[in-house]
Amino acid sequence: MGEAARSIDRLDTAPRFTAADAEALNARFADTPTKDMLASVLAEGLAGRIAAVSSFGAESAVLLHLIASVDPSVPVLFLDTGKHFPETLAYRDEIVARLGLTNLINLTPDAEVLAKKDESGLRWSYDPDGCCEIRKVLPLARALDQFDASFTGRKGFQSATRAGLPRFELDQTDLAGRLKVNPLVDWSSDQIQSYFAATGLPPHPLVSQGYPSIGCMPCTSKVAPGEDPRSGRWKGWDKTECGIHVDGAASELPPGFDPAF
Repeated sequence: MGEAARSIDRLDTAPRFTAADAEALNARFADTPTKDMLASVLAEGLAGRIAAVSSFGAESAVLLHLIASVDPSVPVLFLDTGKHFPETLAYRDEIVARLGLTNLINLTPDAEVLAKKDESGLRWSYDPDGCCEIRKVLPLARALDQFDASFTGRKGFQSATRAGLPRFELDQTDLAGRLKVNPLVDWSSDQIQSYFAATGLPPHPLVSQGYPSIGCMPCTSKVAPGEDPRSGRWKGWDKTECGIHVDGAASELPPGFDPAF
């Protein structure tokens, strides 16, 4: 009897998810409480391999607490830019220990890229977009190649650019077809504060000093009462996002970056 013909190996080049997938998930979980939605997404593998992207900023502990209450082994990606407030690094360690998160992944900029494009460490002062690209966009792009989706802590009340975001959306920073899951997008500031109070989560130490949105130290300013919570980010620049949520941000990929699409 002749040997059976061997099937030809084929590389699946289709995107991981489509806009229709995101719409279907939004419809399914339209009226589902946040924690129940998280439990279903993680237990059923609805988003494939998923990681949380966290800045360990002013409100980050809420989403991390919710995720940890379902599965503390979910990878948590932290962009260790080399420009954070010392308070943020200490807060990261405190929250990870308190919540029992077991898979913190610190992402750092490529040393060769830093030496070539920001040797002085002052690029933030004349090219904040370029600084964010080196220290945030490219390291995250490399890391997310290993995942099908990411949790973000974005909320609609934070700024006009975030109002109206859906719970599930396609990640448009490249063409890989990843999902972005925004569990807290419809939460209000009062809900966030109530959750802190109800769970006893410690606040970021800089919040009480007038920093409702906290990023890298050189590009974060205090915010006056009543101002947009993110108005202290890149004050004086025509810039509202670091780039990790900007369409096409990862289209110029770093050397050696070989995404599976």
